[in-house]
Amino acid sequence: MLSVLAVTSHGQSEKGVKTQGRKTSIVLTIDYGDGVQKRFPSIPWKKPFTVLDAMSWADKHPRGIDFVKRGRGERTLVTQIDDLKNRDGSEKSWIYRVNGKLGDRSCAVFPIRAGDTILWRFERYQ
Repeated sequence: MLSVLAVTSHGQSEKGVKTQGRKTSIVLTIDYGDGVQKRFPSIPWKKPFTVLDAMSWADKHPRGIDFVKRGRGERTLVTQIDDLKNRDGSEKSWIYRVNGKLGDRSCAVFPIRAGDTILWRFERYQ
């Protein structure tokens, strides 16, 4: 059974905020790997914006997430989201994708554009 919790900020539509035909929001989905997801469909975007900025926004939302990170800048690593911690070796870890593509650098320096979709999934790295 798949459970989904969609969280929107007050006064914003499910499809995102638009200004003069341009999207000015991003979508963040947290997939726990067990059929449960949290979805934030309209996180306000501003330049500059990173994957970590989206996580920080979700962390501050009243029905958001809690996450733990270590390191700074290009060495930042998310080690836990809510109650799921990264596991060593070939076990599951938190891995992110932007617009379906695997992140190729730290979430703290990966730039996000308006309209992008971020997915964090608790899974084995392949």
